[in-house]
Amino acid sequence: MPKKANRIKPRSQKTRRRKKGIPWIVRIFSHQCYVAAIIGCYSCHWKVKREKKSELGSCCCSWRELLFYPWLLTALSVSVLLLFVWVESSNEYNGFDWVVFLGIGVWFFWSIVLLSLFGILATYTSLLFVLGFLLCWEGIKLHLHRCHKILILLVILICSFFFWLLCTYWKDRWLTIGLSLQVYAPYLHLSSISVMVLLSWPVAFYLIHLEGEALQVAVGLPFFLILLCLYVMPFGNYSPCIQEKDKLGPKPSFFGHRGAPMLGPENTMMSFEKAVEHGAFGLESDVHISYDHVPFLMHDLNLRRTTNIKEVLPNASLRHPSLFDWDFLSTLNAGKWFSHSRIKPFYHMKPLSEVDKEKAGNQKIPKLTDLLELAQKEKKFVIFDINVPTPKHFHRVTYVRHLVRVILDSKIEQHLIFWLPGIDRKYVRSTAPGFQHVGRLFPIERLTKENISRINVDYKRLFYNGLREYKAANININLYIVNEPWLFSLAWCSRIQSVTTDNIQVLNQINHPYFFMTPSFYMFMWILLDVVSAIFIFAIFYFHWWRERSKKEKLLKSTSIFMDTQSVSLRTGKSENLEAPDLSMESSTRVMEIPWSLAALTKNVRKHPASKSEPVMETMETLMLGEDDVTQPVFTTKTFKPTQAPIWEASREPSFQTALPSLMVNETISSIDVPHPETQPEKPPESIESFEESSFLFSATSSPSLYSFELSSKKN
Repeated sequence: MPKKANRIKPRSQKTRRRKKGIPWIVRIFSHQCYVAAIIGCYSCHWKVKREKKSELGSCCCSWRELLFYPWLLTALSVSVLLLFVWVESSNEYNGFDWVVFLGIGVWFFWSIVLLSLFGILATYTSLLFVLGFLLCWEGIKLHLHRCHKILILLVILICSFFFWLLCTYWKDRWLTIGLSLQVYAPYLHLSSISVMVLLSWPVAFYLIHLEGEALQVAVGLPFFLILLCLYVMPFGNYSPCIQEKDKLGPKPSFFGHRGAPMLGPENTMMSFEKAVEHGAFGLESDVHISYDHVPFLMHDLNLRRTTNIKEVLPNASLRHPSLFDWDFLSTLNAGKWFSHSRIKPFYHMKPLSEVDKEKAGNQKIPKLTDLLELAQKEKKFVIFDINVPTPKHFHRVTYVRHLVRVILDSKIEQHLIFWLPGIDRKYVRSTAPGFQHVGRLFPIERLTKENISRINVDYKRLFYNGLREYKAANININLYIVNEPWLFSLAWCSRIQSVTTDNIQVLNQINHPYFFMTPSFYMFMWILLDVVSAIFIFAIFYFHWWRERSKKEKLLKSTSIFMDTQSVSLRTGKSENLEAPDLSMESSTRVMEIPWSLAALTKNVRKHPASKSEPVMETMETLMLGEDDVTQPVFTTKTFKPTQAPIWEASREPSFQTALPSLMVNETISSIDVPHPETQPEKPPESIESFEESSFLFSATSSPSLYSFELSSKKN
């Protein structure tokens, strides 16, 4: 009768004790929960299922998913691009809000609403892309839910609509993107190389495991081409902020746009006084002429945004300002909308102090002579636009000459006036020869002919060669409207003389241009990052290649060792008459992936005529262990004497082959007693050799594919 294996104690109690010591976060948020979460977010299937993992190099989704995947990439690209365009257009947020106000009559931060919308679209598409990547990393096939597919198509439609608006009504905003790239290009270059180093890990992982040279080239070639372009990008990169320190021009001067509109109500005396306090070089304003010939300061074509005319005269809130008499205009409040309104004119303006809040609430519409008096007192330059009166106005044709007479009557020094209007310049030159004439973006020949040494241009025109031809002709340049520090830094690096700004309190505190670096420092950072990134990328690819190669070598080595062990066992079984007083065979730890099935091993066992199926199946049954068995082995030694030595030698080999595949993960067999084979009749009893001691010991390690065994026997 075959002897039974030692009793294996259940381990349910120890397992419970171990689970009590495991932190709750590890028990709850396991890998299975993680996979279920990403599948639920991507496919909206929240039931935990055992998904069949796809092999590396195989397709990770069906043909329907493959057809829809380009739409996801398109939605991700257009949403991120639209978000980038709108973020870089932050200098124009106030102007955009004003344009929307003219259309709907409600003042709100519509620019921030659009920024939030574009951020949500970009985040949503990016999240779907990341979830799809994680599912591919886990080897799970992609099944995007139909709701996500509908939303992705909706994202593409929304982004396409806004791109159409930008290309139709706001074409010059694309120049802002070009200017931002001039500033951020060196830093985008350095950060892009860092991102490529991070991406090299998954790219190398999939590239090593892909089967077929065509797929490897399709994945690896674009990656290395992009990396190569980034390495040589500085050769074609231009940034005004990369220059020597001694070539950096002086800090640009400031014209307060309608005063300091973030510190006081625009076009009021409080706003102009705040601009003077923060070091304004000049004061900029807009001039209307009242119906009774009084020039006053106002920007809009009606009074509803910056005055309380809706409370005083609601029916006349949409009338042109030049149709009102000065006696009525002087009674309107021009500051409550700024100090007592919940919605401020600028999103990022600081709250007012109690003193400034009270002062702002009492502001009135100022006359032009009030501004000229302040400029004469503080020795500040004045530049302004003139709004043409309505057709019914008395000074419809002669408003320029009337305005010149008012300025001359104010006794201000003529050189403090920067005359911007281009109408009737000959009369202005003859009447007020001390005025400094300012032109637009006219050709240099015209500016030279009209003796104009200063131009006032939109900041986006700086994109065209940095206005080098005007600077070469010794023409001073004033840019409007510059509110963002990065844009002011670009103007500084481009040797611009002055800027018109709403944000004078912030820009005045900048003592050195942002994003400035010398060419030598940039070259050092460029070469250093290229070399370091190349080393890291090479090391990552080599590591993945080495790990895959070592896995294959270990698998081949374990297979060959196992086959050698089988051949040794067969040879020792055939040597019947050879006596070995002390024979010991020990094998080192073997790494096996267990590709052998139970049926295959039993098939190999049945090839030997000396073995029988009954003892083999009994041995398999004794080796099958439950999940609650103790992992600690108890070693015992059994002594038995077979009746015939050749029969024992023949039956020992199939028993070894049969016992091996039955060892599972977390199972350890303390001892195995080989059943005594039946005595064969053709052998005489006197030829039987006795065994003093024989043991057969297996021990399974914690890894499911790692086994070690030891075979020792003594023959007397």
